[in-house]
Amino acid sequence: MSILDGHPVITVGARLFDEALAAQGVETTAVDWRPPPAGTGQALGAIAGDRRTAEANGLAVERMVTARPEVMGITTAAAALGIDGPQFLHAGPPITWERASGPLRGAIIGGLLFEGLADTPAAAESLAPTVELQPCHHHRAVGPMAGIMTPSMPVFELHDAANGTTAYSTLNEGLGKVLRYGAYGPEVIERLVWMRDVLAPVLGAALARIGPYDVRAMIAQSLQMGDEGHNRNRAGTSLFLREVVGALVDVASPASDLGAVARFIAGNDHFVLNLVMPCAKAAADAARDLPCSSVVVAMARNGTDFGIQLSGTGDRWFTAPAQTPKGLTFPGFGDDDVNPDIGDSTITETYGIGGMAMACAPAIVRFVGGSVAEATAKTMSAYEITLTENPHLQIPTLDFRGTPTGIDAARVVRTGIVPPVNTGMAGRVAGTGQVGAGLVEPPMGCFVQAVLALAEELPAFASSPSSPGGQ
Repeated sequence: MSILDGHPVITVGARLFDEALAAQGVETTAVDWRPPPAGTGQALGAIAGDRRTAEANGLAVERMVTARPEVMGITTAAAALGIDGPQFLHAGPPITWERASGPLRGAIIGGLLFEGLADTPAAAESLAPTVELQPCHHHRAVGPMAGIMTPSMPVFELHDAANGTTAYSTLNEGLGKVLRYGAYGPEVIERLVWMRDVLAPVLGAALARIGPYDVRAMIAQSLQMGDEGHNRNRAGTSLFLREVVGALVDVASPASDLGAVARFIAGNDHFVLNLVMPCAKAAADAARDLPCSSVVVAMARNGTDFGIQLSGTGDRWFTAPAQTPKGLTFPGFGDDDVNPDIGDSTITETYGIGGMAMACAPAIVRFVGGSVAEATAKTMSAYEITLTENPHLQIPTLDFRGTPTGIDAARVVRTGIVPPVNTGMAGRVAGTGQVGAGLVEPPMGCFVQAVLALAEELPAFASSPSSPGGQ
């Protein structure tokens, strides 16, 4: 008879020990624990032991949760963000043409064609190295996938009165061969011109008729209806269209244009992604620039690098090579066609939805792969690395538990759990467009760098959190 008979055993770390005991009929509870990365122990201890970090983190997540961004209207990137000529914004941390991935290069080429700065793809490619590139995040903006914003592109403007932040995003083109996935064929440019000349004026006029549109409320309702806010936005788009269609019919535009706008939104399940993203950006920016805070306020990818920013370390980026998503590819494409992770859309996970809230959307697995159980497990793991739950955004399948909010870089490093992310997949070759959708893991190296930097800066911080900054 073993001394373990009748006594449950908790096993920590190596699964081999747990499996050996279980094979002998011993009741076990396995704890998935691993030591933090080498060299981080002292930094983690310093952060955990500093009461100012707890205070700053509490304020950061309070601002994220109370944020209630509303759509104020549609303007242009030039008017809102001050860019002009060959100045383009892009997704992710800073990058140059020389290091740009295929889809980002394709989007830059398309941007030059759209702006009339080049007449042919070959001419655009020759001009592309001279384009001034800056991250969307440096201009209070976010862009899906390649994230290219050019001066004349229409952009949504969202404002959060609770915290005084404002954020911007382009309008969503749809899926497949679109600019944000690096495509730049004639049909792509024609669609962008129509969006600028017809969609934006008509939709802008409709939005002016209904007044500020509460995006957080739309997200909350869409989560109840099977969306997760990143790669599944079918319910949110339906809710948005229902809200604006009445105003659309009263807009003084040709009936053919009104019908085309309504059909375009109705035929694009991802249309509200470009409202969800700036909503998340405005909420995350409200938590910026709080000394000592270890809360993540941005996660973004440019197709080459994955980068994060912390509230307590200002505008500094912590980067590592972007991972390649794994998932479902479209017919005619395979894993070798997939570019490394790209896009600002991980601002949704930063806010606590998207991959963090996959338990809301069992049907998402039919688009990104995996299983329903895996989707729920992803959400449960997210609670291990976040500081609070958003009571305004609830998950029905978890008894209406709030979404996991406020990613703590120190918890990520200490637990070894990275934020779960689901994403679209762009083709490696410029001009290809979308090749599928899947899941991806952010590189732990970003979080390690951020934790080490924050710990190093702790002695220089003031004694209490400051007022919010933002970009």
